[in-house]
Amino acid sequence: MADSRREVLLGGRPLFASDDLDEVREQVSRVFCPHRLDLTGDSSLLSARFNSAGLDAVRVSYLDYGADVRIEPGDLESFFLVQIPLAGRSLIRCGDQEIVSTPALASLPSPTRHLDMRWAAGCPQLIVKFDRPAVERAAEQMLGERIDRPIVFDLGMDLTTGWARAWRGMVDLLVREAEHDDGLTAQPLAVAHLENALLASLLTMQPSNYRDRLTAPSPPAVPKVVRRAVEFIEQHAHLPLTTEDIARAVAVSSRSLQEGFRGHLGVTPMARLREVRLTRVHEDLASGDPARCTVTNVAARWGFLHQGRFAAAYRARYGQAPSETLRRG
Repeated sequence: MADSRREVLLGGRPLFASDDLDEVREQVSRVFCPHRLDLTGDSSLLSARFNSAGLDAVRVSYLDYGADVRIEPGDLESFFLVQIPLAGRSLIRCGDQEIVSTPALASLPSPTRHLDMRWAAGCPQLIVKFDRPAVERAAEQMLGERIDRPIVFDLGMDLTTGWARAWRGMVDLLVREAEHDDGLTAQPLAVAHLENALLASLLTMQPSNYRDRLTAPSPPAVPKVVRRAVEFIEQHAHLPLTTEDIARAVAVSSRSLQEGFRGHLGVTPMARLREVRLTRVHEDLASGDPARCTVTNVAARWGFLHQGRFAAAYRARYGQAPSETLRRG
């Protein structure tokens, strides 16, 4: 696994390759922001390569300078980054925090803190960029109230912890699928599912000045509100819903909604949404033409990303494989 991560990622999404420092600075600035870029070692090693794919509120990129460089964007202002070295190491300073980032320790600079970095030669990085409004909107929806100060994460993100390994796995899936125009990233429900899962994990698991508030217990929604939420799910299952979307529709915080669902239904809102979507998949397969549709496409259209888990859930509920339903239909 470690060796595969040293390969060039997003090879099907190239933006540029260059050994001209000014061109490199200009091209990277177009995707991120204006910044200072200086060579700090052997200038003949500069051989930059930049591949990138933008989705909705998230962008995944592969960036390798080849040489020792200093990168100083200052305040990022409009976006958050998770930077994952695929090999080597980099020195990251953000505000009053400083880390040496490696494949086991990603960096998560916050947009309101001054950022200054030194990437060593041989340190290609996988970069996940989130629009700042999307991160703040997700936090507000989870809290059920407006945030009162900028979100500041701890700079170091330990990728050896369980949740971070799972988070990295979702990023790897996003990167693989972004290589192809007809991959899962072409399905709006699939993209929304991945983006929401990535953001929710960061906000609830990565230490920050909001994590205690985001993970504090919240009073559960009352049964009447839960019933309204179930109706909303059934009527809007075709949309890229999140727990926060459902909570906003019934005027409660997402944490209250989750506690209400667990207490009154024994499932989470997202689990109930998956049940409804599984029903819709069954209906589409039963009425589908095997010559014109596939199980994979129908499942992806309804937000099921992992074919193995989808097939197991389908068989457990309907007693047959999805392909049997399509063939018989």
